[in-house]
Formats: sequence, structure tokens, C-alpha cells
Amino acid sequence: MLITHDTRCALDTVVDLVNTAPEDDTAADGLPDVAALAEFTRGHAVSDIGTLSEPDLAAVREIRSRFAGIFAAPDARTAAAMINELVAAAGTTPRLTDHDGYDWHVHYFAPGASLADHLAADCGMALAFFVVAGEEERLRRCEAPDCRRAFVDLSRNRSRRYCDSRTCGNRLHVAAYRARRKEAAG
Repeated sequence: MLITHDTRCALDTVVDLVNTAPEDDTAADGLPDVAALAEFTRGHAVSDIGTLSEPDLAAVREIRSRFAGIFAAPDARTAAAMINELVAAAGTTPRLTDHDGYDWHVHYFAPGASLADHLAADCGMALAFFVVAGEEERLRRCEAPDCRRAFVDLSRNRSRRYCDSRTCGNRLHVAAYRARRKEAAG
């Protein structure tokens, strides 16, 4: 599957956005305030946004939960329905643009759109490309028992199981190794 630069950026953004949600009632929100939201947009080079406010934060948190639902969708039909609803509500207006040193690419959000609509349109379309390509199973959650972070499996053979093999994957492999050694020692 060919993934363009802007699609890859949108995928990274949606994954990071979903992963800002607290995993339970005791965890902190990764977007606790407008300043954190502004930092998130700077870190992901989200273009064409104005001054952010509390309503923007609330709207972004709402679409974040809708994106999380897409990563949890049981099948392509469910994911497609969720993506269609999200993208339609954003009022997508595809347009070609070249800005900030990037060659021609497509933005799906309307000029002057809110940050939430911007994210819903661009990130929603990036996820839609995976459904169209029959690759929605690449939109995953980490299989580590104590981690449910979202990620996009871009491995050649669709075999990635953990959000980060150096943390979650390695931690589980070390635990399994220690359990085998303990069992062998009797």
C-alpha cells in the first residue's frame, strides 16, 4: 500500500491524538488544557488553524473518542460507517495545496475550518484509505495486557502486535523468558 507523506502525517496525528486519551479514570488526560492542545498542533505541524480556545479543546476531545471507536471497530463495514459519519460532519472540501515547503498535496478540510473539523477531515480520510485498500486490520491496539495504545501496523507482513517493541513487546518477552527459566529451574 502506497502511503503519501500527508497521509502518513495524518496517520501519525490520529494515532497520537487517540493515545492522549486517559486509559482509565485514574490516568491523566494527555490534552489537559488549551496549551497542551496548542503544543499538540505544533508538534504535528497542523497548518491553517487560528487561536485555540476551550470549545476547540472540547471538540477535539470529542473527535478523539470517535477516532478511538474506529480503532476498536470489529469490521470494515463498522469502521467505514464511523469514518463516513466523522468526515461528513467535518464538511470536507478537498483541495490541492502547496505550503510550508511541501509539494502539492490534498487537504480535506474547508478553509477556515475549526481544528476539530480539520483533524476529522484529514485524519478521517487517512483512515478511509486503509478501509478502501482492505487494510483496516492494520489499525490496531497494543496487545500488551497493561497497554491499549493505538498504532498503525505498517509492517510488511502485518505482524506488529505492540505499540512499541522496545517497551511493551520487550517487557512481555522478558517476562516470558523469566517465567520459562523459573519453570525450568523447578
